[in-house]
Amino acid sequence: MKKGALEGLTVIDISRLLPGPYCSMILADHGARVISIEDKRYQSDGLFVPTVNRNKSHMTLNLKTDQGKKIFFQLVEKADVLIEGFRPGVVNRLGIQYEAVNKINPKIIYCSITGFGQTGQFRDKAGHDVNYLSLSGVLDVIGEPDRPPVIPGIQIADIAGGGMNAAIGILLALFARERSGIGQYIDISMTDTMVSFLPITQYLYNLLGQLPVRGDSFLSHHYAFYNTYETADHRYIAIGALENRFWAVLCNHLGKPEYISLQYDENRRVEIIETLRKIFRSKTLAEWDDELTPLDMCHSPIMNFSEVINHSHFKEREMIVPIKDNDGNNQDIIGISAKLSETPGRIRTPPVKFGESTNEILSELGYSLDDIHRFHEDSVL
Repeated sequence: MKKGALEGLTVIDISRLLPGPYCSMILADHGARVISIEDKRYQSDGLFVPTVNRNKSHMTLNLKTDQGKKIFFQLVEKADVLIEGFRPGVVNRLGIQYEAVNKINPKIIYCSITGFGQTGQFRDKAGHDVNYLSLSGVLDVIGEPDRPPVIPGIQIADIAGGGMNAAIGILLALFARERSGIGQYIDISMTDTMVSFLPITQYLYNLLGQLPVRGDSFLSHHYAFYNTYETADHRYIAIGALENRFWAVLCNHLGKPEYISLQYDENRRVEIIETLRKIFRSKTLAEWDDELTPLDMCHSPIMNFSEVINHSHFKEREMIVPIKDNDGNNQDIIGISAKLSETPGRIRTPPVKFGESTNEILSELGYSLDDIHRFHEDSVL
């Protein structure tokens, strides 16, 4: 069996909720040993997300105790990566900041994931996904014209801005370490990353001198060729016929060849959109999908989650894969999106339970069962 690209690396993850654990899941999927550490007091919050805790070990540890801190430093001494997601200043108060860790392990890659970064006027500001989307300007362009911004149904800033961007930063730092032999500190701001999602917005703003209008911009419902349409069964289809050759195929198929040259016509765009709305309401989503698929003109049914996890394409792509959970029950889980030919990622173990690996990890560090029992009594774990 081929080894993952990160086989042999050890990651200590002291973050919680979604951004940090999503990042360490990516690393774990590609072979890294990930030890997630959380204080037991978080267990009752109900915010432990099992779907991002596969391929990991998980232990409880109270970093406010001297013994807990000692165990922590024992773990990071031989680790390659440390991920933390506290607000700026918290790791300093705990005595586990980059400088302290770096003294013990100069090769450590220390990644901090925060909402607004380690510097700047918002560094101490509280926030969640919606706030990072809001402050970055992303939320302003999501929704319908003349209506309030719409909060996406997925956590874009947490996952892409925090988890994925942190994984990129860590991999860059690991690559640099191969050359220099030294580690470094990584400052990931989820809001910064969301600002970096605006290159097309910036381009159009510079070109036209106009702010994008929510739900009515170049690639958001302004034109008929890049839009969504309701079907006869009250489902929706997405049309992305951006290039004129795709638009021409659609217009000819719908019996509206006169619209081919009017793709960007401002005077008739509303007429064209309304005409296509009427046409698409004449058949069901399945009928349109069957009809348009052979044409190769950038269309797709807007599917719900149940349809996604049962779709043959995603099963063939191993984006929906079957595993057995810790109780021996079969379940389908989301797979690994980065497909490497020589060092493929794989799902080795199901999502770990909160604190499940605590005793095992402490035993590896040389602690006896009596020691571990005493740690539990002293609230170290």
